[in-house]
This record gives sequence, C-alpha cells and structure tokens, in this order.
Amino acid sequence: MPLTVDDVDRFVAARPRLEAIAYRLLGSAAEAEDTVQETFLRWQAADVDRIEVPEAWLTKVLTNLCLNQLTSARARRETYVGEWLPEPLLAGDPMLGPADTAEQRESVSYAVLTLMERLTPGERAVYVLREAFDYPHRDIAEILDLTESGSQQIFHRAKRHIADGKARTEIDEAAARRIVEEFLAAATSGRTEPLVRLLTADAIAIGDGGGKVPARAKAFEGAVAVAKFLWGLFRPAEAKRAIVGGSPEIYAWTANGDPAAVAVLDGRVVGIMCLEVTADGIAAFRNQVNPDKLARATARWAATEHGKPLFNAF
Repeated sequence: MPLTVDDVDRFVAARPRLEAIAYRLLGSAAEAEDTVQETFLRWQAADVDRIEVPEAWLTKVLTNLCLNQLTSARARRETYVGEWLPEPLLAGDPMLGPADTAEQRESVSYAVLTLMERLTPGERAVYVLREAFDYPHRDIAEILDLTESGSQQIFHRAKRHIADGKARTEIDEAAARRIVEEFLAAATSGRTEPLVRLLTADAIAIGDGGGKVPARAKAFEGAVAVAKFLWGLFRPAEAKRAIVGGSPEIYAWTANGDPAAVAVLDGRVVGIMCLEVTADGIAAFRNQVNPDKLARATARWAATEHGKPLFNAF
C-alpha cells in the first residue's frame, strides 16, 4: 500500500535524528545518508498502519542496518590504505545532532568518534543511543534485542573503553578558534620550540589520505616528532603545491566541536585538521585529507560565511 502524505511527512520529520544517529555509528556522512535512504525504503515497503510507534520502528531498522554496515566495515578497513579516520563535519552541520549537554557534545567530538573504533558494533550502538540520544535502556534493549540489564552492562563497558582516552577539555567556539590561531602561529614560526610548548609530551599526529592523497601510514608520536612534522607540513614547498594543485587558504574553525584548521583551495575543502585539546595541552592532531570524506564539508563551507583566511599554506 503506497505511503500517504502523512506517512512521508512522519519520515521526513524523523530524518535529521536518523542521520545524526547513523553518522555517530558509522563515522561517515555519506554512509549515514545511504543508510537513512535504505531505512526509508523499508518504511515504504512496510505496513505502516500496523506500526504502533513509528519513531521506535525507524530507529530499530536504522540501527540494525548500521550494525550490518559496521560488521562489513571492519573487513573493508583491513585493506584501507594507511590510517582510517572518521569523516569530519564542520560547525553547524545538522548531522552533528543534539548538542544540549556536555555528554552529547562529547559523543560527537572527533576524538571520541575515533575512540569508538575500539568498540564492538553492539557497544557502539548502545553507547550512541544512550549517551548521545538519551534513550532509556528498556528502549535500547528493544531496539537491539537485548535485556535491559544487558544494555546497561554494555553501556558501562563502552564508557570504560572511551574513558581510556585523554579527558577532552570542553571549550566554546571562540576559544577553539583562538587555540587554532595560536597553534598555526607556532607552526609557521620557523621554529619547533613554540610548537613543543603547546603539546603534551605524548602527543600524536595522524593523517588519512585514503590512498588518494599522500599521508604517512604510521602516526607521529611524541611532542618533538609531532612538532617537527607540523613545522615541515606548513613550510612552503613547490612540491606540495604541485600535489594539491595550488596553495590552500588556511582558516581557524571548528569541526565536531573541536578546534580545527581548515584548508580550502578554490572553494573546495582539501583538508581538515582536528585538534584534541586537554588540560595538559594539545594531545592529538587528526588530519583528514581523503577527498571522499570532504565532500559534505565542502558543501557546508560554500554555505557558510567564513571571512578571510589566516594565511596561504605552502
């Protein structure tokens, strides 16, 4: 039986929440959009009149589709070229989802999305539904075919895994941009000492080029090694300009609530470097340069008033 206008409207109203759940689960905006579209096809094929709670039904279908995706993704990532990092989303993207509480903001931070790769698909689903969307454990149990106590146990286990990472310092958008500006000033100073002072002793730098853009397969580790890498990254060189096709403009911005340096060339986002800030300094630099994971950021950038760049790289 074809969907009525009300049935379609009900799904459209649920779409932003479904996309936000799928993004947190999959770490990919493109895959999140595809999964939400598949959920709509399931909705279209269902006997909608017999579904008592449409929101719960849609969430259950979407979550299980995501779990299937996560299971197959583990195999795909074994052959991924270099480091795999989530797809970053720029400030204001509706797919970032709810940000009313510290827990919700934390759950979509780039650092936590990366840490969630340590979780099993089931742990990830429970963590996202509970921490980011405040679903009661009885509802999560229904969605994932668990007992309520099983959901609680899985959630506490997932929280412990996430807590193994460094405690992220929550900062507002203005402060985040000031941190990026300070970092970029140090990175372009021509000396590594100012950079080292900003970093934690065990800082790391990771890049994801997906085999399409040069990125070191192994992370840089330690403040001195990271500072030398960053100093070299921002040092002008004709070879770098040749690789990216010009000299990108660098902006101080935020992505996933984290301070971020955004590189833009001819209106196209070609890199987003997210900074993980702790009370002890900057603990990590995660640089996304895989063009497949920057298309949504480019569209968002085009729709945003972003002012003048801080400088041109390379």
